[in-house]
Amino acid sequence: MAALIVQLVFACLFCILGVVLIQGKGAFLIAGYNTSSPREKAIYNEKALCRTVGVMMFALAACMVIAGIGTYFMLAALVWGGYALFLVAIIVGLIYVNTSKRLKRK
Repeated sequence: MAALIVQLVFACLFCILGVVLIQGKGAFLIAGYNTSSPREKAIYNEKALCRTVGVMMFALAACMVIAGIGTYFMLAALVWGGYALFLVAIIVGLIYVNTSKRLKRK
């Protein structure tokens, strides 16, 4: 039961972060971007970057909910599937953020 609560709390936190980032605010929460120099920050479209990371947060929240459902119904395959999707979402999101031309200013 404790694992379910932890998973749902993290899902809620990811949703809250997703809402903040989707609105184009909270760029200071994005690791790497917040420590960049103003010259490096000028390369990126801040609103597009925030929206992309916000969508990633919602995807991570969905993965945590899937793992939580697996925990509730005691289905190990669903729990591990949720965690595997979590890992895939992080990897795909990081690759997209680092290689996308859409996030750079013209």
